[in-house]
Amino acid sequence: MNAEILLDVLRGEYRNILHHEVYQCLISFLVACFVTITSIPLIINITDLLKLKDRPNFRSAHVEEVPKFGGISIYASILVAHFLWAHTSEPTDAYLTSLSVVGLTILFFLGIKDDILVLDPNKKLLFQVLAASTLILLGGLKIDNFFGIFGCYQISDYLSIPFTIFIFIALINAVNLIDGIDGLAGGIGFIAGVSFGTWFLLNHHFSMACMAFSMSGSLLGFLRFNFSKTSKIFMGDTGSLLLGFLLAFFAVKFIRLNVDIRHNPNAFFSAPILAVVLLIVPIFDTLRVFLVRILNGRSPFKADRNHMHHVLLDNGMNHFQASATMWTLTVISVLGYFMTYKYISNTEAFLILVGFFFLYLMAGYLLKMRAVKVKRRVSWASIMQVHERNTKSLAKRIIRNL
Repeated sequence: MNAEILLDVLRGEYRNILHHEVYQCLISFLVACFVTITSIPLIINITDLLKLKDRPNFRSAHVEEVPKFGGISIYASILVAHFLWAHTSEPTDAYLTSLSVVGLTILFFLGIKDDILVLDPNKKLLFQVLAASTLILLGGLKIDNFFGIFGCYQISDYLSIPFTIFIFIALINAVNLIDGIDGLAGGIGFIAGVSFGTWFLLNHHFSMACMAFSMSGSLLGFLRFNFSKTSKIFMGDTGSLLLGFLLAFFAVKFIRLNVDIRHNPNAFFSAPILAVVLLIVPIFDTLRVFLVRILNGRSPFKADRNHMHHVLLDNGMNHFQASATMWTLTVISVLGYFMTYKYISNTEAFLILVGFFFLYLMAGYLLKMRAVKVKRRVSWASIMQVHERNTKSLAKRIIRNL
């Protein structure tokens, strides 16, 4: 009898856990991580059989062929983990997250094709706009308030809709551009996903929180293989497009919710600033690369090795060190935000971000110059070694002929 009572108590506790939002998000996080870890070895084997590996080129930070379809496991694990639950507590959020799956699926197939065949940039842009429009036009998700930055508050739909589409396209491509070394895009996405997910959960937006934690769990599982030496895989365009889309979705929804609940104690009236700070690495790096290319008289869309992660590698860092440096920049920026946001206006915070961007530019320039000097020293040392070997070889031949 006591055993039956104990079993009933355990069943009741189990049901309570399954109906508690915090535990549900934790379970989704763990399930996404598990699905990614178990599916990636299969994807690696299939890409080996089909010979679908990423071949190194002049921009590559790797020297051997590596599978690049990690985005397939990220996509699958997010869907499996997110739809474990009914998501009925917030119908509006549930509708938006369901619409986001439409956009994710569009970008999933776009990324798969781009990872196999090189697509025309205009076609890629068209499908990115289509994916973003599923949320903006059908879901009504848009940024229509600038939170007093330079005195600007409410804006009309004629401005907010194209501006929000621009935000989506910019972030999708910014994340795609930083996906150049092991762990960088995945690590930044993990930090931002956990941060957005925690805020959504604390403010009872369970469907959004579950999606954010599902994405974070899938990225954690992916990073285990992305840093592996024996079973390495890249997320490819498939993964980076999905990641950029979801981060844009979370950022815009976070900003939008802080407009709706601006009288709530948990609201951030500086929500746009915090969103930028969480995504400071892809935003700053993309702006820096475009500016450098324009100043050098080249197209801002022409690929090169001017990204900050390339500069860090050229200064002697390995992939983990370079990625950890950029992760640290994100964490420090977020901590700086929380130390100051109560004491400054949004306009002042925006100007501070502009100042930090110029510091970022200066750091990139100094590191680039240092890398060039190191490369010249190494090249000169190599020339001298070759000259020394040739001199010794010539001397030996002369001695033998005497």
